[in-house]
Amino acid sequence: MIKNTAVKFIDWGLTDYQDAWDKQEAIFQETVAVKMKNRAENSELPTPNYLIFCEHPHVYTLGKSGIPENLLLDEAGLKEKEATYYKINRGGDITYHGPGQIVGYPILDLENFFTDIHLYLRTLEEAIILTLAEYGLQAGRYPGYTGVWLDADNEKARKICAMGVRCSRWVTMHGFAFNVNVNLDYFGNIVPCGIDDKAVTSLQQELCFAVDMEEVKAKVKHHIGQLFKMNII
Repeated sequence: MIKNTAVKFIDWGLTDYQDAWDKQEAIFQETVAVKMKNRAENSELPTPNYLIFCEHPHVYTLGKSGIPENLLLDEAGLKEKEATYYKINRGGDITYHGPGQIVGYPILDLENFFTDIHLYLRTLEEAIILTLAEYGLQAGRYPGYTGVWLDADNEKARKICAMGVRCSRWVTMHGFAFNVNVNLDYFGNIVPCGIDDKAVTSLQQELCFAVDMEEVKAKVKHHIGQLFKMNII
């Protein structure tokens, strides 16, 4: 197989969750179709890679291993909060997406990079950790959980970036949600990622001022590119 490390970057801006999911699924299926064609015809067509950033209107999503009771709102409550709710096919439990949060959807053929899903998750986490370091924040990992945390080694542990991915035939979808200037009140309506004894935070809360979203996106994109040895176009 000829490895293709070129990655097309797209910023969808503020986009409806269902629309984003449908577009992700279409790209995912196109990539898988190339791989299946290569296998069936013994050909070596390059598989595409994408790195997509966006923000979503208020939405709660439940992963396939999640517990529905971790959403603490009924239909009336969701309507009052102007939020939607989806059960989806990524790993992980429940999480929240909303304006002021960078949602990253890498749709990658990991055979172009490395075939290790745990390393994939750790590498995405490292990109966020390096970004936070640029703002003077020391972040890390919380044993037994995915995502990026502050004060992960003590009782003040709080999550700043959630992760949940799907990987089939080494093609990824879904990804990470990095709290930048997000309204943290919305996390009070769920048991975030099924963890009921840890807080959630944001870059804005930690720094005590709103951060330029485009600046943060540029830093995250840079670190992902460097860590995966991508050629982002």
